[in-house]
Amino acid sequence: MTGYDVTEPRLRCVLPFEAVPAEVGLLRRAAAKQLRRWGMPRATDEAELLVTELATNVVKHVGEGAAATLILERRGPRLRLEVHDKSQETPSIKVVCCDHECGRGLHLIASLAADWGTVLTAAGKAVWCEIAISEGRACRRVERAADALEGYQAANGGIALRGPAGDAGLRESAVELIADLLHWSAARGHDPDAMLDRAQMHYEAEANAA
Repeated sequence: MTGYDVTEPRLRCVLPFEAVPAEVGLLRRAAAKQLRRWGMPRATDEAELLVTELATNVVKHVGEGAAATLILERRGPRLRLEVHDKSQETPSIKVVCCDHECGRGLHLIASLAADWGTVLTAAGKAVWCEIAISEGRACRRVERAADALEGYQAANGGIALRGPAGDAGLRESAVELIADLLHWSAARGHDPDAMLDRAQMHYEAEANAA
């Protein structure tokens, strides 16, 4: 893996990879980790299968060692997965499949995805598919939290970093934001401990219901 770029709160993640078998598992795990971070655990199993097939198709049909990119992006009630490579040869599902390898790939993608397709790009092509995701309350809370944290960072002169450093920065911003909220509650005569207890109760109730 050569690194990744995460832009929130749009919920878009870019994962460059090299088309070799060893990278496919790493890419699948990176995608699953990102979806859990976004609060989409129910979409993880399907997404992992689709990422595996999309990346494996690049290895088989574009060639080992080719540079490619996986993009994960939430689009309303759907999660979109796109794999970009530098080949302009577009794949198609054959009517007759005479071996196991042909039976997988695009056939599996078509059976799992709500929609899929290919598009030529300036640099090559993209194969994309979309799966339905839960519109649960927890997912909306994650989006609101990401939005709040980015605004909090900007208000304090912070820069949204990428990768592990960005994760650490967001965690620190979350701690600082919670501390500020406790100061705000105390300044208005509320009990900070009671506020934390209520927030914890809300979180546990929604987590148990998920």
